[in-house]
Amino acid sequence: MVQVKLSGSFKQAAGRAEVEVEAANIHQLLTRLGQDHPKLKPMLDRGVAVAIDGQIYRDDQFRPIPAGSEVFLLPRLAGG
Repeated sequence: MVQVKLSGSFKQAAGRAEVEVEAANIHQLLTRLGQDHPKLKPMLDRGVAVAIDGQIYRDDQFRPIPAGSEVFLLPRLAGG
């Protein structure tokens, strides 16, 4: 199980600041978050970044999530 910390609009949509998800990689994490918390699904579909132990991943869907990692869900930022 992965403990995912949420803030801002993610926290409001899930109704809590932290959720637990069974996932081995980022793809599974995002898929199961959308299934377990349907209000998060539209936000996830717009794009998010996942921070694992302080490293931010944007497009690495199959990045493994090591046991005991600190995981944060972050809104995807567009640069310009």
